[in-house]
Amino acid sequence: MEFDSGSAELNQRIAEWLRWDKNEKTLEEVRELARRSEWKVLGDRLLQRLTFGTAGLRGVMQAGFNAMNDLVVIQSAQGLAKYLLQCYPSAEDRSRGVVLGYDGRYNSKRFAELSACVFLHENIPVWLYSRTVATPFVPFAVLELKCLAGIMVTASHNPKEDNGYKVYWTNSAQIIPPHDKNIQTSIMENLEPLESSWNLELLLSDKLNDPYDQMVELYFRKLQANVPQPFIRDYNATSPLRFVYSAMHGVGYPFVVKAFECARLPAVVAVPEQRDPDPEFRTVKFPNPEEGKSSLVLSMQLANETGCDVILANDPDADRLACAEKDAKGEWRVFSGNELGALLGWWAIRCYREQHSDRSLSDCYLIASTVSSKMCRSIANVDGLNFIETLTGFKWMGNKSVELLAQGKTVLFAFEEAIGFMFSPTVLDKDGVSAACHLATMACYLRATSNQSLADKLNELYDIYGFHCTLASYHFCYEPPVMERIFKRIRNMGPAGDAQQDENYPQTVGAGRFKIADVRDLTTGYDSSQPDGRAVLPTSKSSQMITFSFENGAVVTLRTSGTEPKIKYYAEMCAQPGQRDWNGSKATLREMVDCIVEELLQPKENNLTPRSD
Repeated sequence: MEFDSGSAELNQRIAEWLRWDKNEKTLEEVRELARRSEWKVLGDRLLQRLTFGTAGLRGVMQAGFNAMNDLVVIQSAQGLAKYLLQCYPSAEDRSRGVVLGYDGRYNSKRFAELSACVFLHENIPVWLYSRTVATPFVPFAVLELKCLAGIMVTASHNPKEDNGYKVYWTNSAQIIPPHDKNIQTSIMENLEPLESSWNLELLLSDKLNDPYDQMVELYFRKLQANVPQPFIRDYNATSPLRFVYSAMHGVGYPFVVKAFECARLPAVVAVPEQRDPDPEFRTVKFPNPEEGKSSLVLSMQLANETGCDVILANDPDADRLACAEKDAKGEWRVFSGNELGALLGWWAIRCYREQHSDRSLSDCYLIASTVSSKMCRSIANVDGLNFIETLTGFKWMGNKSVELLAQGKTVLFAFEEAIGFMFSPTVLDKDGVSAACHLATMACYLRATSNQSLADKLNELYDIYGFHCTLASYHFCYEPPVMERIFKRIRNMGPAGDAQQDENYPQTVGAGRFKIADVRDLTTGYDSSQPDGRAVLPTSKSSQMITFSFENGAVVTLRTSGTEPKIKYYAEMCAQPGQRDWNGSKATLREMVDCIVEELLQPKENNLTPRSD
């Protein structure tokens, strides 16, 4: 069938798709678009490719090279397989194999199975989980089975239309440069699908193994070892606390149940409508507990009905954890990721001291991403630990942890404000299952030893280490050129003709009320706080990220999301220990954020949609 779109390049891409795709549904999708001469739609779908971004691929499930579908998954697996063989050419290395897991989304299992066939054809053994797993079980298996790589098919908390392909390297951390770029190059060199890549009969190969029972048993044995035994015996087993749990229509429920059994915590009261995997995500607008109360409506109803004081919720692939607690007035407080990071950071130190009372903390580390609260830095400074800041995303924290562990250091905890927590380096990625277990144990311990709630403990930490007030939210922006324009304008808002620097960033916001002391731009590599004006953290032109440090101590970062059409902002005001004007700090930060959004992002002019909750 011949089509003429008027573009030789698009004609070629249409022909390739029709020649290569063996999935009748997506094949017919492209045929039908061509029949209807929908050349713009086809151009959008076929002239661009999904590229490796936040540790892999993520996109809408539909026909086209710029989407998630059988053909793109096969091309990606072929490129990754060839790159692995290039990095590990020996038969002995190849025998270490790869591990694959999948969540409960549409097509997740099929994408994992197609990928398995690609590796099996290359004579690379495959460990393919036989049923849905939480994302942390893939990096855990890479580490324990000493695999060459791991792939988790998931789009995490994205809408139901999306899916993704998350890749872990040999060190069990998410891929970072140069691997992401090299894999992308290898994909482009291996675009034509082999006949064998579509042959699911390869799944009968004796080189295909199921790691499920072995890895689940080992994971929970290690998790149990990370919870101090006296806490399990004296507090968890006798606690009057009860926890409502939501799997957010994802895969977390059986794993959280097992985690609570291991730590002898009270059995969770699961939200029945959200307990089991459901690719439709029927009860939530966004299957993301980071959205706050709007995603926890059913959890709060159930907790009120059953008299539970604490709610725990995973996202659909169970690598993130949200928590809400009922206060003395009967109101629900949803903790931010920064607040949970402060609590779990303190708890990681408390657990370490319980299990290693004879050891110094001088070789212990807390890690947080640059847009997360610096509360862990304040705790580390006072308690004699080390604190490290990384770029945004667990791929950076996981790889930094690998470095530290190789030096014989102890990584106690890492977190990012987007409710991602790594409690101990058993899994070198965020893990919502272990975080749920540790947070519940802390709640039982606090109730038993000091009759404190989680909120009470957080206030006590603010008294000791200084009040850290944070505000984080986002605006939707569906047009990449608009994002580019917004950040280009920010870089040219300062007083023109400044001979001291090429950069021309704003020097104040709020009609001069709030003076900017320093600017760090991790897109361009500029940092006015450094003697040479160059940023210390790695930079990337592929995403936008600018941080403003103000003279009053506030720090505000603006960045684009790597996986969603959002411009995000993160703001923090850090008080000194003993400073009690917490409301004043909150009010000032709120005012500053409002000024920054209006003056720098200009939501009305740029047609930005604010977060609904």
